[in-house]
Amino acid sequence: MNNHLNKQHIILNFDHSAGIPDGALNIELDQWQEMIRFGCKWKQFSQLENYLSSKLPAQENLGCVLMGSGDYHHITQLLLKRMNHHEPFHLIVCDNHPDNMRYPFGIHCGSWVNWASKLPQVARIDVLGISSSDISLAHAWENHWRPLCKMKVHYWSIQQDAHWMKWIGAAKAWHGYQNPDELMDDFLHEMSQINLPIYLSIDKDVLSKEVVMTNWDQGHFLAEHLLNLIEQCKGQLIGADITGDVSAYHYLNHFKRFLSASDGQNEPTQAEIDAWQINQKDLNMKLIDALDMVWK
Repeated sequence: MNNHLNKQHIILNFDHSAGIPDGALNIELDQWQEMIRFGCKWKQFSQLENYLSSKLPAQENLGCVLMGSGDYHHITQLLLKRMNHHEPFHLIVCDNHPDNMRYPFGIHCGSWVNWASKLPQVARIDVLGISSSDISLAHAWENHWRPLCKMKVHYWSIQQDAHWMKWIGAAKAWHGYQNPDELMDDFLHEMSQINLPIYLSIDKDVLSKEVVMTNWDQGHFLAEHLLNLIEQCKGQLIGADITGDVSAYHYLNHFKRFLSASDGQNEPTQAEIDAWQINQKDLNMKLIDALDMVWK
């Protein structure tokens, strides 16, 4: 499974949803699921960071990291912190949600982009494929405005109105489209002008339900949009991760259970999970194979 650059693909196996591709290093993290899933306190996040520090390969040998459910997308922040602080790079996030939302209890899967924007090595963040109401006027106050106003974070949305951003001086940080083809055409042109090393983070809830099913509300992308984007990263890709696999979990912590439910998550049946994971794992393999062709 490893590519010609000897990149070691990793499974951070919290929920056993992503499968284990041939040659990938499987790191069992069942015992961390209750603590880390959906969100956690910074102390807990640091404990996981310390635990993984001796288990992950050196950054130059690290391939694609699969993390399972999108409930673990905040682990991307941990991976970004390992990147060289003196080499700026472009963070491209494919996600149906901005992940730039306010969360006062630590870090969670919907707030990590704000924390990523504070890292000195991250020069710019583009979040592609947002079609959730998280960026609508009704939820404007829940978004972190500072990285948008500083043009550090850009939203690329589909069929979602975020004109409110002009009122906070961030009009140029919003790019709105009716379909993913138009979005990708414009973004790939902009990406070619940035010309920086790229870290690519994919949450498969950006995809239409016609492609795969997740336990979050989903967007409009097709697999070809992700594959075309990956192809355009050729010679520039320095890191990648994938979330958005499907799993269910019943929290022991009542507060987490409440937060998760209020965030609109669907809890599929086990039969649905088993069926959906077949397409999910197949897509993971296609994405990893495509990534193996474009590493810097």
